[in-house]
Amino acid sequence: MKLLKVFSFVLFLGLFAALESQAQEVGIRFGNVNGNNVAVDGVFALGDFSRIHADVSFGNDGVGIDALWNPIYDDISTSDFKWYAGFGPSLFLANDFKFGVAGEIGAEYPFSEVPLTIGLDWRPYFIIVEETSFDAGGFGLNIRWRFN
Repeated sequence: MKLLKVFSFVLFLGLFAALESQAQEVGIRFGNVNGNNVAVDGVFALGDFSRIHADVSFGNDGVGIDALWNPIYDDISTSDFKWYAGFGPSLFLANDFKFGVAGEIGAEYPFSEVPLTIGLDWRPYFIIVEETSFDAGGFGLNIRWRFN
């Protein structure tokens, strides 16, 4: 268990350093995040129309990591709202190791007066390893600071 905790801490430090150095948006996500309730939330642009939406969550004696690919759609009428949908791997490091796939669909609003983005999303999980299960209760609130 100590080795798992050390590995989780080193992995968190590496991901946090990557978030700080290359992310276009960094913030926090409240809600069900891979079995936890709060996560460090980051967005890495892959171009004009897609991105990686990554989270590192803590709690329940473990660390959860999600890295989801999101195409971005900004065709919600004529407003600044954008919606996105995507999927990617999900990992939970604890005594009960979990690995699976998460989906995501959500909408967000980037404020123009301040570099802040607020969004709501739904993230269902299909866990494959260690036990197969499905969790459809992954609703969340994202609040992120934009760097660009």
